[in-house]
Amino acid sequence: MPIKIIFLDRDGVINAEVGYLFKIQNFKFIDGVFEACVNFLQLGYKIIIVSNQSGISRGYYTESDYQKLTQWMLTQFNKNGVGILDTFHCPHSIEADCNCRKPKPGMFNEAATRYNIDLEKSWMIGDKETDITAANLAGVSKTILVRSGHKIEEPKSKAMFFLNSIHESENIIKH
Repeated sequence: MPIKIIFLDRDGVINAEVGYLFKIQNFKFIDGVFEACVNFLQLGYKIIIVSNQSGISRGYYTESDYQKLTQWMLTQFNKNGVGILDTFHCPHSIEADCNCRKPKPGMFNEAATRYNIDLEKSWMIGDKETDITAANLAGVSKTILVRSGHKIEEPKSKAMFFLNSIHESENIIKH
């Protein structure tokens, strides 16, 4: 039976935007992220994180640095009652022209194949238009852009909703 997912971008949605974040001491969860995620789980959604991580290909940090930070982050989610189904990341730079880097849908497609996801019933919460584009290309039309990361040109955006934080998503995602 297909499952429904809340896809989350990491930087700017889960944690405060920090350029090329890879150190645990620089990771700051956005207020309300745990409460929002508990709500998603209670509504029957599973959570998958999809994140561009070009800092790896640029040499700012290693794949191992990324994995260490990710494991720490997942532990914090677990301590707050939130199990994350999976995380997907693109380690490539924009110049690589890979299929996994958002705005391309590769991470969504891989997740959908691996977990039998009902993309029409799923949501994407991001902080950049590339998050919305990738989700739409994969078949996820329910989208939210949060204003806690990058500047958003709302009149030009394809997002369905604009919120100040992921915490406000409880007013939008109700079933």
